Amino acid sequence: MLFKERFIELISTGQKTQTRRKGKKRWNVGAIHQCQTSRFGEPFAHVKILDVMRERLIEISPTDARAEGFENSEGFWDAWAEMYGSWLTNEEVWVVEFEVEK
Repeated sequence: MLFKERFIELISTGQKTQTRRKGKKRWNVGAIHQCQTSRFGEPFAHVKILDVMRERLIEISPTDARAEGFENSEGFWDAWAEMYGSWLTNEEVWVVEFEVEK
């Protein structure tokens, strides 16, 4: 799974335990994935997928925003807009919950 460099420490320390993604489902519960900052980069962590579900982007709770690595939902929305150009309230995304494999 690809992540921005700013999430390396949050993932490695178990503070970031969710990620929201567009597109097709590519994760299965129980699977182990490498976390990288680029497609051919070295993995900085391995995570085990705990749950995968669909959710409308607007439904992110303050607790989920913190699990994403942000102080609040607004911080999450700002980062989403930075990555994808904008965010739509009714847009459905994949919510992937994970834990770091030690």
